[in-house]
Amino acid sequence: MAPRQFPHPHLNRRQLLQVGSIGLANLSLADLHRCQATMDGPDRGPQIRSVIYVFLSGGLSQHESFDMKPLAPDSVRGEFSPIATKTPGLHICEHLPQLAQRSERWSLVRSLTHQSNDHGEGIHIMNTGRSQLPPGLNRNKPQPTDFPSMLSVAGSQLNGPGGLPATAVLPRLVANVNRLERPGQRAGLMGAAHDPWLINAASACDGYGACPDCFHFSNKPEFRHSIYPVFQSPNLQLPDGLSLSRLDRRADLLVEVERQRRDLDQQAAVANLDRNRSGALSLLTSGDVRQAFDLQNEHPRRLDAYGRNVFGSSMLLARRMVEVGVRLVQVNLGRGSTWDQHGDVFPALRKLLPPFDQSLSALLDDLADHGLLKSTLVVVAGEFGRTPKISKLNVYKRPGRDHWGAAQSILLAGGGVQGGRTIGATDDIGAYPVRDPQTPENLAATVYSTLGIPKDAHWHDPTGRPYPVYHDSPIAGLT
Repeated sequence: MAPRQFPHPHLNRRQLLQVGSIGLANLSLADLHRCQATMDGPDRGPQIRSVIYVFLSGGLSQHESFDMKPLAPDSVRGEFSPIATKTPGLHICEHLPQLAQRSERWSLVRSLTHQSNDHGEGIHIMNTGRSQLPPGLNRNKPQPTDFPSMLSVAGSQLNGPGGLPATAVLPRLVANVNRLERPGQRAGLMGAAHDPWLINAASACDGYGACPDCFHFSNKPEFRHSIYPVFQSPNLQLPDGLSLSRLDRRADLLVEVERQRRDLDQQAAVANLDRNRSGALSLLTSGDVRQAFDLQNEHPRRLDAYGRNVFGSSMLLARRMVEVGVRLVQVNLGRGSTWDQHGDVFPALRKLLPPFDQSLSALLDDLADHGLLKSTLVVVAGEFGRTPKISKLNVYKRPGRDHWGAAQSILLAGGGVQGGRTIGATDDIGAYPVRDPQTPENLAATVYSTLGIPKDAHWHDPTGRPYPVYHDSPIAGLT
């Protein structure tokens, strides 16, 4: 009898059998839909650059972080004090001491501005890099008419090596308090096949912050984290009771493939299942990817450096994804409106800023240790900043700050950025830019330029209609 043939053009029989070695519940069909198209992409070389976009959902207060106003009136300056960084004349919040000691690795843009004070609109704006809003935007639901996210646009222009998607988002999508997904995080007009690779890794905790050290605001009952593990990457090991020997017959292989395919079908509907299967095979047989997802094989000292919480684990996984070739990784730090302090701004930030400071500092150190900092741009932003004036709403016990799209501070590091620089400035109360205003379009252009996407590049909707990738120039003065 002639030997059985496995009709996959790129994988040998043993690799094909390994399709049974992963739990796929955290990967969407759209993620795998693009894998086959990128299998023949060029190997990652040292000249290839990547981006990690750290998104602080809810909107970090510039006054309590990177644009403090210690000479402003009490109603503006708040409770925190500035501290000096290693860069002469550059001061940031006292609760960011580790970043202060690494200012030679990062720069600030204190003048990023757009016109929306709404969460749904701001998230769409800062995830798509488009200040304009699409017609009929639903602030609590993604729609096919949304502009595509920066991850989707970049993913349409780039190849990921060895069948990997070029872009990914973790450990969850941004949602509102009712767990309704905010717009602007998917492919929208580009079509669902270009949705970014979603890695659902965070627990379903209702708290805010770096689980397990999370909290609720004072308008909620006393809260304690209770869902473990707090962070769990997709399982890339053989399911219990399943071995390669059991999959040594093609019939068993197909049964296993079909079972996992049905799991995928519950998350999305993509017509070309054969192509999805090819993508799944190319992704699942990568030993580097399996190792990247397994944070337990990391040295305990590095885990401690990042922080053993959802912030630290997310940042560490982002570094590992970049290391195996994913070109653009978005890390959403916080569930929904974690950084949205209408009340309790000072006690909340006393809980949020230390793990943020620790995990971001560890990421910069880790990228440098692995020789990746020069080739990896790290961007930290939210959907907007916070109001200059501190106010108190009746539903909270303590004061806070409201939404403010007119000004926010963003941090950029690595990827050719010269450290210790400050681009732009706001007025005396941190309300409006008074020098070098920058837009979300400038930020998006900085991301695309870092990734090496040509200035005349276009993406296309499912009908083939072209749209320009760039809508402005990169932020000047960073390099």
